[in-house]
Amino acid sequence: MINYLLKNFCLITFALIAPITLPAGGIQKSLNPNKFPNNVNEITLSSNTALYSFPEIQANELLVIDKGTTLSVLRNWKVSESEIWVRVEIASNKFLDDPNKILKGWIKM
Repeated sequence: MINYLLKNFCLITFALIAPITLPAGGIQKSLNPNKFPNNVNEITLSSNTALYSFPEIQANELLVIDKGTTLSVLRNWKVSESEIWVRVEIASNKFLDDPNKILKGWIKM
């Protein structure tokens, strides 16, 4: 009886605590392993920048984002030491803006 209680207690404890460290459990690893400050979630553009469909120069250019636009950083992608791409989302009012407006894409840093 005590053996079953101990097994069940260990199983329940593992089931409640272990998923916290898994990717689907809610704890996400840092988005900034490539020399970005740890607290950066948004960036403001200092020049007009092209938004691409995927992280490659040969990718389709979705649109050109104007200087001063605020972007939310979703993730980054390091192709090489000199080539870093960032997946971004353009700040918008999702209720009032056109639902077909392109809001997400990749920019080269």
